[in-house]
Amino acid sequence: MKDIHSKLVEIINKNRIFQNEMMKKHTSFKIGGPADFFIIIESVEELKAVLKFAKELDIPVTCIGNGSNLLIKDNGIRGLTIKLDFKDLTINEDEIEAGAGVPIPVLARKAYENGLSGLEFASGIPGTLGGAIKINAGAYGGEFKDVVDFTTYLDNNLQIHTVSNEEQNFSYRNSRFNNTDDIIISAKMKLKKENKDIIKAKMDELSAKRKDKQPINFPNAGSVFKRKNEYIAAEVIDKCGLKGYNIGDAYISDLHAGFIVNKGNATAQDVIQLIEYIKNTVHEKYNINLELEIKVIGE
Repeated sequence: MKDIHSKLVEIINKNRIFQNEMMKKHTSFKIGGPADFFIIIESVEELKAVLKFAKELDIPVTCIGNGSNLLIKDNGIRGLTIKLDFKDLTINEDEIEAGAGVPIPVLARKAYENGLSGLEFASGIPGTLGGAIKINAGAYGGEFKDVVDFTTYLDNNLQIHTVSNEEQNFSYRNSRFNNTDDIIISAKMKLKKENKDIIKAKMDELSAKRKDKQPINFPNAGSVFKRKNEYIAAEVIDKCGLKGYNIGDAYISDLHAGFIVNKGNATAQDVIQLIEYIKNTVHEKYNINLELEIKVIGE
């Protein structure tokens, strides 16, 4: 571990290297055990150097965004856990180009401030741009596939590529990046000029809906299960009478049955057991196999 730390300090500032960092500090669920090394990366050059070093020593690498769609297990993450602090943002006419680390609410606000419509749906999504593209995040009828024009990424061989919207294979909560080692660096979004008052009204309307229907006062990771054409996960969970059911401090939200919330010191194991209970109950009653939307990682 000392040798790894010494090598990392040669690549990036030691103030951005954290050993045995509790990952509950870096997820919206406020759950997660220690990462061997948690590293904040500020440039593509740093990213390449860290990945090259990790590959040479066969050290596993995990890349996270804001941890808003993530459940990290209680024993944490081995190897290097990296977070990209790529926050450049430029606006040209009706286009926004932004780094993978730009928070989605910041992106939506900048679009509004410049009279650009198309990201209103995303104004309450707590993740970063890279993560949002990776899973084609969406809300209230909008998805990132609707606005992303080009995405630039680093592949496993440390080569940089740029792909068009069509080449990203977007589908519901999925893209070409979802199950690969490719790391998104930045993206360019195509929006539409619009009156700022109209944009603001739409954002305010969606914000009010979130406050009314989602448990934003408790740590959570968003919708736990994917919705399908045949059913809406939250509705079938509600019909099973599971609202308020808990294991430890992990509770099915009283407000929205599609959310699991952390009401104190929930562990990842609490959440995993609760997920299994929900899946088994729904399958027994409706013969439906719920599919996870959140990602579970770690040990």
